Amino acid sequence: MNTPPNRVETSGSDKWTFAMVDLAGFTALTEAHGDDEAADLAINFARLATARLGPGDRLVKPIGDAVLLASETPDAALTLVRGLLEDCNQLPDFPVARAGLHHGSAAERDGDLFGAAVNLTARVAGQAAGGQVLATGTVADVARETGVAVRSIGSFELRNVAQPHELFELELCGHHTDTAIDPVCRMRVDPGSATGMLRHDGHEFWFCSMACAATFAVARDQLSLPSATGSRAAGAAAPCGRAGSGGGAGARLHW
Repeated sequence: MNTPPNRVETSGSDKWTFAMVDLAGFTALTEAHGDDEAADLAINFARLATARLGPGDRLVKPIGDAVLLASETPDAALTLVRGLLEDCNQLPDFPVARAGLHHGSAAERDGDLFGAAVNLTARVAGQAAGGQVLATGTVADVARETGVAVRSIGSFELRNVAQPHELFELELCGHHTDTAIDPVCRMRVDPGSATGMLRHDGHEFWFCSMACAATFAVARDQLSLPSATGSRAAGAAAPCGRAGSGGGAGARLHW
């Protein structure tokens, strides 16, 4: 077989630990705040990822609101993803990120990486909720060895993947208890500086802007809102900023 003229040979092993990290609720944010703000956030997110790269890490490519990262080892990938999520959590009014990790081989062409492992990484990331980090077995085993809390969430049949894969939730970051999620644009909100708060059906909802509050007031029945079961106290968030809402009663808008 002839070698394609644009093929770029890799040095060392062709196995990588891939991480797909994206911004949960980006479509809702774009609808609420417009194309320009969404584009600025996506570019800023790619810059954050680039700044976090360690020796041997690569930003393979940004893909809209996502970045595809590659590290030489699972341990390096875990460090990279943890740092990126923590950086996102430090930014006010920034969407919640989520991630999927998988270790496998890939072919390189013109600086890009291709293969089943890359595709599987994207599918794993697609199963994650906002603030959640999911991984396949090899990465989960290394995470467990380094002291990360690991929990199996079961076996999944992933789109266009032949065999089911067991997925594991990794608690890479500490708990953040000072943020909530705007139910309209899905942006992280600090209740202390939020534009307003609405109590509705036993939950508290915080807003980043008057526009989001107004949208909620007229279209809340069309939004995906938290259920009473398993909801969090207002402002509480799961590891890496997986925030929710809860508490309170009645329906009052506070400014």
